[in-house]
Amino acid sequence: MTLRTQMSFEKHDTGKLYLIPTPIGNLEDMTFRAVNLLKEVDLIAAEDTRNTQKLLNHFEIKTKQISFHEHNTESRIPELIKKMEDGLNIGQVSDAGMPSISDPGHELVERCIEMGIPVVSIPGPSAGMTSLIASGLSPQSFLFYGFLNRKPKEQRAELEELSQEKPTLIFYEAPHRLKKTLVNLQKVLGNRKATLGRELTKRYEEYIRGTLDDLVQWSQDTQIRGEFVIMVAGNPDGTLVDNADEDALLALSIEDQVQKLIDSGEKTNAAIKQVAKLNQLVRQDVYNQFHKIG
Repeated sequence: MTLRTQMSFEKHDTGKLYLIPTPIGNLEDMTFRAVNLLKEVDLIAAEDTRNTQKLLNHFEIKTKQISFHEHNTESRIPELIKKMEDGLNIGQVSDAGMPSISDPGHELVERCIEMGIPVVSIPGPSAGMTSLIASGLSPQSFLFYGFLNRKPKEQRAELEELSQEKPTLIFYEAPHRLKKTLVNLQKVLGNRKATLGRELTKRYEEYIRGTLDDLVQWSQDTQIRGEFVIMVAGNPDGTLVDNADEDALLALSIEDQVQKLIDSGEKTNAAIKQVAKLNQLVRQDVYNQFHKIG
């Protein structure tokens, strides 16, 4: 990729794309700059124009909207790019929070950069950051993952890959999937410290802090409502074996290395991943060898 620089506030031959965050619940979190930009841009590209219209009405913003969501991305991007090439400034918003963060927008940003159109990001509300600093878990460092796969098998595979990460893990989840996701987190990651953030910035904002065991039990005894942020403490070790045990482990066969880690309490896929890393082998090859495939 060729190096490119962008001076956001210099004069350009094209229009600009402004990424404008919107409140995640409380309308008072809308910044002066965000309101002014929504008034000043030529067009607002909105995830849901009906939802955004309520926000515009509240702040007496008259700017026209155009729909831009996950189902029309491919057809809409060329249209928006053409408008900006013609000199129009466009403000892109999602239904709540920061555009592109588990919401539409990233593909448009990529295309603008490719075409030399300035992209300007406006600071504002983010459910992940808002909840993290109140969670009681370590905010340095953190790994934002967003939504896990909805299918149980794929979700568990994702969590296996994340199980050795040291940073605090941040997920988003819908209310109707929360119980099953918490159970999978508990099974794969173990009984780590964890926090749920619910209905952030709204009247019924709530934090539930404890361990994954506690949260699973809470979810079974509670009527689940609202959108959730799930935060889980990272793996304090970040590795299945320390340096002192590494030489002893490497003296064993590949199959015995995997089995030893499993016997110590590790999940099979996590053990296979670590053995592959220690031996500088392809993970799939270790998997096949352990399961005697091929």
